[in-house]
Amino acid sequence: MRFATLLLTISFLAVLAITARAQDEIQRFNCSSSRTCDALIDYVSPNTTTLNSIKTLFGVKNLRSLLGANSMALSTSPNKTVASGSTIKIPFQCNCTNGTGKSNRLPVYKVQKGDGLDHIARDVFAGLLKYQRIVEVNNITNPDLIEVGQELWIPLPCSCDDVDTEQVVHYAHVVPPGSSIEQIADKYGTTKDTLLKLNGITDPSKLQAGEVLDVPLKACTSMVRTDSLDYPLLISNGTYSFTANNCVQCKCDSANNWTLQCGPSEGVKISNWDKCPSMQCNGTGNLHIGNTTSSTDCGSTTCAYAGYTNQAILTILSNQSTCPGKCTLQHTSA
Repeated sequence: MRFATLLLTISFLAVLAITARAQDEIQRFNCSSSRTCDALIDYVSPNTTTLNSIKTLFGVKNLRSLLGANSMALSTSPNKTVASGSTIKIPFQCNCTNGTGKSNRLPVYKVQKGDGLDHIARDVFAGLLKYQRIVEVNNITNPDLIEVGQELWIPLPCSCDDVDTEQVVHYAHVVPPGSSIEQIADKYGTTKDTLLKLNGITDPSKLQAGEVLDVPLKACTSMVRTDSLDYPLLISNGTYSFTANNCVQCKCDSANNWTLQCGPSEGVKISNWDKCPSMQCNGTGNLHIGNTTSSTDCGSTTCAYAGYTNQAILTILSNQSTCPGKCTLQHTSA
């Protein structure tokens, strides 16, 4: 009797351990925000492929979004080879529900012959998520029964939350071999404590290569209004993006005092409008978005991007002192 009781206890503990491990594997990024946002995730290509194939796999709307997230020139060919083991940052829209962030209904994967859910999660999407998450969001009752041609939503981990009261770009970073929390924090301009807190890590020494970490990237400050259709426009260092129906290109460079630099886009097909609205700042003669003029009293004025509506592109004047020892910004609506 005692042996049977002991055996039952051991079995029960084993089940608990297996369940705990399974739950730990279903990685989630915490997100209490009520808004959607732009996020990034690493894709370490398991084989040699092309930018266009990666774009298609992840449902990225256009190639320029992929190029901007990876600091590649707009002239880069969609057939550019991506070597096996190379890392490409994937831009996507994040949505937060029930305290968890996940990609907003994309990417969608069509099941191929011979596919299994673990293979899809582990191999096709390079371990960016566990198959249990696919089961959960697609309401799959039997993980062993999926059909060829069935379309599955792949919920990539993400977040839209502020970090230490700052709006950031959340970057799902795949830990490279031999890396540490300290090294990752230093490389991406955050702190060890921030990474530990965000990711619920209690023992950083147990960090494993291939884990997906929520890394908050500082975004350049902008003058985009809260009523703009692209608010908040968050762009991280070394990347660029198109906005205002592709009429405006904005880039973030820490060398420019972490201030978003925007100007008219060139060579990009606009959407939703027949032509781009005026980008001129009122009362400045011929000063347009991205233009700066200097005065004789050691000051400069820039026509900055302030967002857009369904009918117009918004602008604002930014006055900055260039006198030695001074760095005063004044903003005037335009």
